[in-house]
Amino acid sequence: METMNIKSKTIFTGDNLPIMRGINSESIDLIYLDPPFNSKTNYAAPIGSKAAGAEFKDTWTLSDVDNAWLDLIETKYPALNRVIHAAMTNSDKSYLIYMAARLLEMKRILKDTGSIYLHCDTTMSHYLKLVMDAVFGKGNFRNEVVWKRTAAHNDSAIYGSIHDTILYYSKGDTPTLNEQYQPYSDEYLKRYKHTDENGKRFLDRDLTAGSLSGGGYQYEWNGITKIWRCPFTTMQEYHKSGKLYYTRNGTPRLKQFLDDMPGAPVQDVWIDIPPINSQAKERVGYPTQKPLALLDRIIKASSNKDEVVFDPFCGCATTLVAADRLQRNWIGIDISEKAAELVVERIKSDQGLFENIINREDIPKRTDLGDILRYNHPKNKTQLYGEQSGYCNGCGTHFEKQHLEVDHIIAENVGGTDHIENLQLLCSHCNRVKGERGQEYLISRLNKD
Repeated sequence: METMNIKSKTIFTGDNLPIMRGINSESIDLIYLDPPFNSKTNYAAPIGSKAAGAEFKDTWTLSDVDNAWLDLIETKYPALNRVIHAAMTNSDKSYLIYMAARLLEMKRILKDTGSIYLHCDTTMSHYLKLVMDAVFGKGNFRNEVVWKRTAAHNDSAIYGSIHDTILYYSKGDTPTLNEQYQPYSDEYLKRYKHTDENGKRFLDRDLTAGSLSGGGYQYEWNGITKIWRCPFTTMQEYHKSGKLYYTRNGTPRLKQFLDDMPGAPVQDVWIDIPPINSQAKERVGYPTQKPLALLDRIIKASSNKDEVVFDPFCGCATTLVAADRLQRNWIGIDISEKAAELVVERIKSDQGLFENIINREDIPKRTDLGDILRYNHPKNKTQLYGEQSGYCNGCGTHFEKQHLEVDHIIAENVGGTDHIENLQLLCSHCNRVKGERGQEYLISRLNKD
């Protein structure tokens, strides 16, 4: 497990893929992402709102570069490649390639005890579930959370669409999970029909063990001999603390006070968190803004104080504001410059003070790589020549070693490292064509030719 190489309260402006490549491995405790949904819609905040100027395009077309990315994914991640090829349209395929490349980086930077929550809707949730299975492992799927995001309404020729889906996965077998509670239903509260002398509501629970598997404890209490669920000493403690309620025939029952109960454990259908209405104080007018209460629940459940929360599509910064409230460290990325302005404004408004928030536009440098050889070191060339059997990794032509050149698969200027896994041998022609771009560009050019 590595230490974080980025200061807390940092928001990056730019494409999240190269920025994530600069984050140390296994340094994030919780990831929440609310990416574009492939909704075929363009979003823009209304003029005059706090988020005015924020916009994004949620329309996808398959390009030559996308197909080249798919070639790279096929080499290392065959299961993921099969999922993407199952997409019904080129638009869906382009979207899944975009998401797959980023989710692979998110898995790398997430701690073994970490969790990831991917917010989506019915447009692509079925495909994204398969992508997440391929990236994080089917066994690390935890829940499909249904969040009721709007009130009931009529949709033409279909049932009203009122929910979003949140896919919850872990990195490993022992993720952080703090149980969360919500208020009891009115129906459940009717069970607390008794009130003690102090006005505290309680229900009474059976203390007999006649049907209890494994038996119980037989003794006399209040003139009644039965098999009880607890030993005699525990019954005495209940009596001294005023926790026994006696029926008409003198049988003791245990008082369960409503004030002592934490609430109903949160299940996987969330209908108690309403969407942001037009008059809400937290509303900034940002397209697709989610309520703070939603992020509050997720962050409390899957992280602890001082741990690192990361949102790679942070938009109007709801995740970052919620994390700051809960005393978590946080990092965010968004393509829009407006996001950095919003996080400063919202945290200042929320807490009444100005936080020392950092806005960066560069690609961070990893500090977890240790001592590795420079990419063009002769030892790297010798190893790669053996692995590639002397063939150029672009055009596929065989060359003598002296006619091949060491180059990066993921370019250095977008976060590529000198690790041998990110290196390849290219002939001089392919290397010139590729230039300082990624391998996906070279493949797309070669495919065109």
